[in-house]
Amino acid sequence: MKTSRLWLLGAVVTVASLAGCSTQPPATTTLKAATPATLAQCEPLTTAFRHDNTTLDSAATVPAGALKLAGQNVAAHCLVKGAMHKRKGSDGRDYAIAFEMRLPRNWNGRFYYQGNGGLDGAVRPAEGALGGGPLTGALMQGFAVISSDAGHTGAQTPYFGAEPQARLDYGWQAVAKLTPMAKGLIATAYGKGPDRSYIGGCSNGGRHAMVAAARIGDQYDGYLVGAPGYRLPNAAMAQLWGVQQWAPLATPGATVKHPLAPNVNIADLGSALTAAERQTVAGALLDKCDALDGLRDGMVQATQACQAAFDIRRDVAACGTAGRNGACLTPAQKDVLATAFAGATTRSGRALYSAFPMDAGIAGANWAQWKFVNALALDPLSVGTVFSSPPTPVDAMKEDLDARLALLSATTATYRESGISLMSPPGHESAAGMAALQARGARMVLYHGVSDAIFSAEDTRQWMLRLDQALGGKGADFARYFPVPGMNHCSAGPAADQFDLLTPLVQWVEQGVAPNAVTASVRGAGNPGGANAELPAGWSASRTRPLCAWPTVARYNGSGDVEKASSFSCKP
Repeated sequence: MKTSRLWLLGAVVTVASLAGCSTQPPATTTLKAATPATLAQCEPLTTAFRHDNTTLDSAATVPAGALKLAGQNVAAHCLVKGAMHKRKGSDGRDYAIAFEMRLPRNWNGRFYYQGNGGLDGAVRPAEGALGGGPLTGALMQGFAVISSDAGHTGAQTPYFGAEPQARLDYGWQAVAKLTPMAKGLIATAYGKGPDRSYIGGCSNGGRHAMVAAARIGDQYDGYLVGAPGYRLPNAAMAQLWGVQQWAPLATPGATVKHPLAPNVNIADLGSALTAAERQTVAGALLDKCDALDGLRDGMVQATQACQAAFDIRRDVAACGTAGRNGACLTPAQKDVLATAFAGATTRSGRALYSAFPMDAGIAGANWAQWKFVNALALDPLSVGTVFSSPPTPVDAMKEDLDARLALLSATTATYRESGISLMSPPGHESAAGMAALQARGARMVLYHGVSDAIFSAEDTRQWMLRLDQALGGKGADFARYFPVPGMNHCSAGPAADQFDLLTPLVQWVEQGVAPNAVTASVRGAGNPGGANAELPAGWSASRTRPLCAWPTVARYNGSGDVEKASSFSCKP
């Protein structure tokens, strides 16, 4: 894989920024474990709690079992709803940072900031639900949890991007404003503040966590980073580039329904690489790479070895004179697919984003949704309205990406922070910041579906490499990365996508036990978290696999039940 083409704009660390960082990181620090407490008050919080620019609209007790997560009863807790910084925007709309907090009656002494996905705009239930398909979340584990809309409502999405303060709140300021307020509310509710604080999420939620690490690193002790869109504007630009690559191969005139506007049709880009053809590619990948981890089981664990072993043009069946039939690819399809995985570039060859790893999850419906539907329906809006200065419309099919790229880094008298800047962890500052977090005892756990179609798992791996350089070869003392083979964006695909990485993160921060492997399970029929319809028919409904801390790989031990994680070990 040609990782040298990666454009590092907005990256957390670069080689050039490391000169001022120590190459001998401080000794590992373990923070004191949190101590539990009992909720002292709930309903009175609306009058007992005071914080600048904050209004509590309600506080009510939620009895045990009234809220369920993946079919399980959530324990009794206090649900608090409110808003910060209510104001009239420059566009005449009403804005506020709306939030809810759920405060367990029996509290474990910890705070969890739930970063939500997409363009935010909704206060999702503050369950602390984790990426993948877990049967638990931070709330069920006893955390006090906050969730917010990041400063705008769904009715304002994505038009909030034209309102300068709203785009800043979405980028990073909402988290910075909510964090001290939430800690103060916890102190009022329990008689003490949180002993330990964690922030996590997947996709944009993972981005929120990485930006918090760079901008307000003294506020959190643990970061749970899933499929991090830490270069979200660049990834969105790569989506637009992809539209222009696939469009010439799509069926002329064919359309599908817009996912957010049922009365609107968009071009059927998926006709350029059909579900049957994607399954053919996945089959060729498995033929070449499945056994590299010691077992043919429909899963490619040895991701990096597969990138060297597999060649699209050589290893996928070529269509003959009969043309496309689902079991082959044309030369043009092979060329576009190879180019797409190598990474989007400008006309001059400058990388717009990252390369993507080839993986069998290309057959997943979510992969196609991001590449062929969302790239036309969602990304033009985010690029044109939220990430560009000034906001200007985007025509995905015809957009001059070289010219658009300049708008992502531009500022104006109205938009004083560029789209790249407001969305990404600060480039130079966070190199020193990661070292400072490590020295303080903070820790980070990352995970990423290898077949994520919007944010690249290779981009996350490259971040880990740069982090390791920043910390003098001791990056694993601060962060551990867990690739999830086959998984699409945050969940689904032919994958063991149900796992809990929050518990190992807490153990690392508070007990000094670094995670090397966690058990992941598939979501087969009857799974209370919801079955994954894309599991291959030959897999056990209860298959488990170890998720291994990169760069180790789950390798079969040579004996034992092939459906159980205990038959595999994490090895180089």
